[in-house]
Amino acid sequence: MDDLDQLEAQSIFILREAYRKLKPLAMLWSLGKDSNVMLWLARKAFLGRVPFPVMHVDTGKKFPEMYRFRDEYTKKWNLELLLGDCPPVEDIDPTLPPAARSAARKTAGLAAMIDKYKLAGVIAGIRRDEQATRAKERVFSPRGAGHKWDVRNQPPEFWDQYATPHEPGMHVRVHPLLSWREIDIWRYIEREDIPLVDLYFAKDGKRYRSLGDQDITSPVESNASTVAEVIAELETSRTSERAGRAMDHESEDAFERLRVAGYL
Repeated sequence: MDDLDQLEAQSIFILREAYRKLKPLAMLWSLGKDSNVMLWLARKAFLGRVPFPVMHVDTGKKFPEMYRFRDEYTKKWNLELLLGDCPPVEDIDPTLPPAARSAARKTAGLAAMIDKYKLAGVIAGIRRDEQATRAKERVFSPRGAGHKWDVRNQPPEFWDQYATPHEPGMHVRVHPLLSWREIDIWRYIEREDIPLVDLYFAKDGKRYRSLGDQDITSPVESNASTVAEVIAELETSRTSERAGRAMDHESEDAFERLRVAGYL
């Protein structure tokens, strides 16, 4: 097995464990490259179908290309899609910096969906290499009452042994891509020919490395217009994947505050 085979096998094992242990269960679908890889892995894990709903927590500010992709592949992959709205920014903690406050709308939207569907588990496509706070996560990460994440009190995970605690008011976030790197994601996309929103590919010297809301996400300079060219670019790039996310250029603790409160 090569590195991609090992990552794939680990992720499929995690997805099957989550499906066996946590019900009801749902998967977050942000429409980006990571969540599309995660969906692809779920289809492999369960013989071509996704046996749980996928959730899009919609801010109403995504790019038109993302909404078109969502509608097309909901039908093509026969997905059970759950849509949730987010509250207006005026209802969000005013002490957060502007971009983080805008992003925090998803925290409230996700919490509402978890409560509505009484979810015991939520599968999310985060990776440790994306951001320092995400490197503190576990594969099976319990969230307490009120969706709070206790960063300093998480279950140990040794030898692929995962705890799935579930008490009243709790749910578990499951992270099957936690060990993947950005370049692993792209190499897997190339190998499996996974469809993506075309905003990831360069037009007029720019492309998006990370997709979010239109008003808080910017493209980076790039001429990579194919998957192979993106991989070649990443092999030499020193620029952060989230360089185009306005939230990551605000106060140092803003992202962790959002994660502790239940951010995606």
